[in-house]
Amino acid sequence: MSDLLIRDRVFGPTDLVVMAILNRTRDSFLDGGRHFEDAAAFARIDEVVEQGADLLDIGGVRAGHGEDVGVAEELRRVLPAVEYARSTHPGLLISVDTWRAEVAQEVRPDVVNDTWSAHDPRIIEVAAATGATYVCSHTPGLAPRTDPFRVEYDDVVADVVQRLRALAGHAVDAGLAPERVIVDPTHDFGKNTYHSLEVTRRLAEVVAIGHPVLVATSRKDFIGEALDLPKQQRLEATLAVNVMCALAGARVFRVHDVAEHRRALDMVRAVRGDLLPVLARRGLV
Repeated sequence: MSDLLIRDRVFGPTDLVVMAILNRTRDSFLDGGRHFEDAAAFARIDEVVEQGADLLDIGGVRAGHGEDVGVAEELRRVLPAVEYARSTHPGLLISVDTWRAEVAQEVRPDVVNDTWSAHDPRIIEVAAATGATYVCSHTPGLAPRTDPFRVEYDDVVADVVQRLRALAGHAVDAGLAPERVIVDPTHDFGKNTYHSLEVTRRLAEVVAIGHPVLVATSRKDFIGEALDLPKQQRLEATLAVNVMCALAGARVFRVHDVAEHRRALDMVRAVRGDLLPVLARRGLV
């Protein structure tokens, strides 16, 4: 596996990166607008830094159906959080969850998390020109904020691999270093629950593309439907999925629950021998 480059940071093949979620929307998936106001958003940033986040993913538009949010309003929501994070926590890497080239150009984040597969093809050019790392996603042909309906694949994982490999190749051709290209199989987007479970089961095939893999499974519908759980009760199942993904080779984890994932993923590294125990007293003292 290659290194992952974000801003001036180098993450090696054994590093597991925790990407904290900050939704600046009134209708967010999990918290229903808890971090819409600036003060709450800033407190959330302080919290995830203390909990061990490497990367903060800020979004100003709900992924699914919801209120209409134009470019100006998206920037009004995102920029104050970006500015606060940069001034208060300069070591924290910043990602922006957007499909709009105008937003990426104005914000100039360390990571452009484009969850809609370059629906606006200019966004890749912006990422390359600004030195950002770019996330390639698998949302096959869907327009932004479109929910899947009776999507069919001959082989969902083969489709994921084919499309991600092509999009990553396009990003590299546009000037991005391969180490600044991340691929995301994009659970739930363009997929039903069976598809997302299959992608999780066969994630090693996505890892074999050769670019660092991001998984964004946190409390998603496929987890809830697999166990018939509401969003508020999906933490343990999310941890199980993300540990499985880590063992399969995923390297970036977009999560709501930062402290719990930091511990779980550090334990994966400890068991693999990539992280030394903080204490080693048992049987020795």
